[in-house]
Amino acid sequence: MHQLPDYINTLKMGYLDEPQPSYIYGSADYVRIATLHLLAKEILSKQLSGNTAELGVYRGGFARFINQAFPAKKLYLFDTFTGFDGRDLFTEDKQHFSDTRQDFSDTNIEYVLSRMQKPENCLIKQGYFPESAAGLDDSFCFVSLDADLYEPIYAGLNYFYPRLVSGGYIMVHDYNHKLYGGVKAALQKFCSEHKLPYFPIADNSGSVIIGKA
Repeated sequence: MHQLPDYINTLKMGYLDEPQPSYIYGSADYVRIATLHLLAKEILSKQLSGNTAELGVYRGGFARFINQAFPAKKLYLFDTFTGFDGRDLFTEDKQHFSDTRQDFSDTNIEYVLSRMQKPENCLIKQGYFPESAAGLDDSFCFVSLDADLYEPIYAGLNYFYPRLVSGGYIMVHDYNHKLYGGVKAALQKFCSEHKLPYFPIADNSGSVIIGKA
């Protein structure tokens, strides 16, 4: 039988102020999912307004945890649902951010929604971002950016941060992933332009968190 790492057993023994949801412990990326849970707890305890979103949904692996963590909030799902867009790959090649050609086209909207605990809360925004956000009028308390490449990460930060409520968070995945150098470049540029701090976490791909005062 697979043994949980000691630090996970420690959390399950109750050294946090309350047990974490059981679904967290079966995750392949415990740190990322547990961090989401704690951020959600902060947001909900403060009764923050705003909804949630993810840019870069793929097959809904992380989106389903957002959906569970915020059962009373809308979840906007932004993705092409056909893989990387050539316009974004052009920048990756030109700037030598990455040479990845991973295929993320093996997904579809029906499959993603089938994984959600509350699919009725999900709003699909299919297409090229930020064009896919045209006409949207909403604010956000939690956003996941998991689009892998420079252009959508930078566009996502520019779009979502001004719409983030005070006390809200943006989690940017793959900041320290060796295959996706554009993520780090985009985040560092945005945070330098706006003089914002960010906080790395030790999940599988080195995510970072940006908060809003």
